[in-house]
Amino acid sequence: MPVTSLSHTAEETKNLGVLFGQELAPGGLVCFRGDLGAGKTTFIQGVLSACGAEKPYVSPTFVIMKEYDLALPTETGIRRIYHADAYRIEQADDFEKIGFSEWLSDTEGVVLLEWPERVAALLPERRIEVALRLGAEESRVIDITPFRSSELSGILEEQGS
Repeated sequence: MPVTSLSHTAEETKNLGVLFGQELAPGGLVCFRGDLGAGKTTFIQGVLSACGAEKPYVSPTFVIMKEYDLALPTETGIRRIYHADAYRIEQADDFEKIGFSEWLSDTEGVVLLEWPERVAALLPERRIEVALRLGAEESRVIDITPFRSSELSGILEEQGS
């Protein structure tokens, strides 16, 4: 069951990403779904900030994957973040060839994947889904479906009210 939050500004979207990032555990995959301009990268910037990743935070649309080695691990143990973007991937096998399985197997890392539908055949069943869409008056509706953290659901429900 997804947890739904409403964001009225880019700053609110980023702040929700910060809250999400503070609870994120290593060894997982987070899939970000939404149209162009829905706020995926803005939300991810909040996650990167919460984890202590070094700026600049840019969408990896053209480089496919940007790795952030954290100077200090997060409180939950994350040491690396793989921010990947499958928008320009034509075949799922191409994504696999550049290291997707290796990123997923990093027990001290987490994968943040934009446009997961482009590589759906490679996605493990256990993952977190974050869907962003435009709401009324340029707001953003953010649905988060966690696979293992009821604590995360509670935090996001408090913020989204």
